[in-house]
Amino acid sequence: MNYQGKNIVIIGLGITGLSCVNYFLAQGVIPKVIDTRTEPAGLDKLDKRVAYHLGSLRLDWLLEADLIVSSPGIALATPELQKAAEQGVEIVGDIELFCREVNKLGNKKIAAITGANGKTTVTTLVGEIVKASGISVGVGGNIGQDALSLLEHDYDIYVLELSSFQLETTSSLKATVATILNITEDHMDRYPLGIAQYTAAKQRIYHQAMHCLINADDPLTVPETGFSDRCIEFGLHQGDYSLDTRYQHLLVDGEAVFDTADMQLIGLHNYTNALAALAIADKLGIDRAVTYSVLKQFKGLPHRFELVHEHRGVRWINDSKATNVGSTEAALRSLVYQGHLYLLLGGDGKAADFSPLIPYLQKDNITIYSFGRDRQLLAKLKPESTVVVETMAEAMKEIATKVKPDDVVLLSPACASLDQFKNYVERGNVFAQLAKEFDA
Repeated sequence: MNYQGKNIVIIGLGITGLSCVNYFLAQGVIPKVIDTRTEPAGLDKLDKRVAYHLGSLRLDWLLEADLIVSSPGIALATPELQKAAEQGVEIVGDIELFCREVNKLGNKKIAAITGANGKTTVTTLVGEIVKASGISVGVGGNIGQDALSLLEHDYDIYVLELSSFQLETTSSLKATVATILNITEDHMDRYPLGIAQYTAAKQRIYHQAMHCLINADDPLTVPETGFSDRCIEFGLHQGDYSLDTRYQHLLVDGEAVFDTADMQLIGLHNYTNALAALAIADKLGIDRAVTYSVLKQFKGLPHRFELVHEHRGVRWINDSKATNVGSTEAALRSLVYQGHLYLLLGGDGKAADFSPLIPYLQKDNITIYSFGRDRQLLAKLKPESTVVVETMAEAMKEIATKVKPDDVVLLSPACASLDQFKNYVERGNVFAQLAKEFDA
C-alpha cells in the first residue's frame, strides 16, 4: 500500500508506537501521534517533526485521518475509535502493517501462534528449532522484537506470537501455519460479550492460513469454517500429533518419535507445547532431527511452571505467568506430587469466572492460600481449605513452617499481578527469592 500523502495517526507510543513512527518516516510520511498517557514511554525518542497529543484521544485528529494505527491496548470499542470507524477511517495495528510488507515479498514463511496459554513457550521453541536448522528466522510480535523491526533483516521465516488484541486489527496475515493452542476465558474485561467474542478475535489467525493447527482436545480452536484438509491436529490423547500417556512418547500418526524423558521441560501441558512445536516445524519444512535435538536442550522460560527451589524434598514451582484461569488449570492438570500441595492464588482476576478450577481442588491434600485484590472471591472455591491473607509474602512465610518432604508449593495465581506488583515477572522473582529465604 502506498501511504504517500496520507494523513496517518498512530495511537500509543512505547516501543511498538515508535516502530510504527519510524516505519512511516522511512517512507517519507510524517504521522501524528496520540497517547492517552501524559508522560508516555518513548516520548524523548520521538522525531521532532512528529506532532503529538497527550492525555486523551483527540477526536478531530482521528476523524481527519486516512489511516489510524492503534495500539493493541486500545479496544476497538472505544467510543472515539468507533466514531472514526463509522466515518470510514481504516483502523489497523502494527501486525497488519508488517503483514502487508511481507506479502509484497512473496517468498517468506510465517508461523503464527496464539492461544490463551503456552503461546510464548511454543513461539520461542519454534524459533529455536528454525534457528538450529540454519534458516534465518525472526521471532517477535507479542514477545521479543516488535514486528516492524523484524523487517530490518531479510529473514526467510517469521515466527510470531499474536494476542487476541493484535489479531483484532489484522486482516492481511497469510500464515504458512497458524495455530490457536487453546481457548480459555481471559480478558473478559475487554470482551463484554464473553468467550464467543474472545474466540472470534483469536479465530482471525486462520483466515488466510495454508495450514491450521488445531487442538484436538479443545473444540473452540477448530476454524469457524469447520474442519477441512488444511487442518492438522495435536492433543494429549488424540490427533495427528499426540502423546502416548503410558510411555510418555510423542506420537506422529500413531508412531512413537520422541521420548519426553529426554526433555528438560516438565508437565503434561509442556508436552502438548512440544507436540505443537513439532507440528509447526514439520509444516515449515524443518528436518525432524533438528527438532528433536532442540527439544532435548530447551529448558523452558522463566515464570512458566519453573522449578525455582528444591530443598529437603519440597519443590517450589513458579508459574507466575499463569495470569488466567486456563493457565492455572493447565498447571494443576500437569502437576504430579506425592505429599501436600500448597497453592497460591491471587491478584486481579480481570472479571474472570474462577469456578472451572473447582474440580482440580477437591483432594484433601490441597490447601489454598489466597491473596491480593480478589482473595475473597478465590477463597470461595474451597472455603474449608483456604487461608486468606493480604500478600503473597504472608502466605509463603506461613507455608514455610508447614511443608514436609514430597510437598509442593505452587504459585499459579490465575490472576494478573498489577494490584500488588509491577508485572508477573516481579511477582515470580519475589516468589523465587522468598522461597529460598523462608525454606533455608
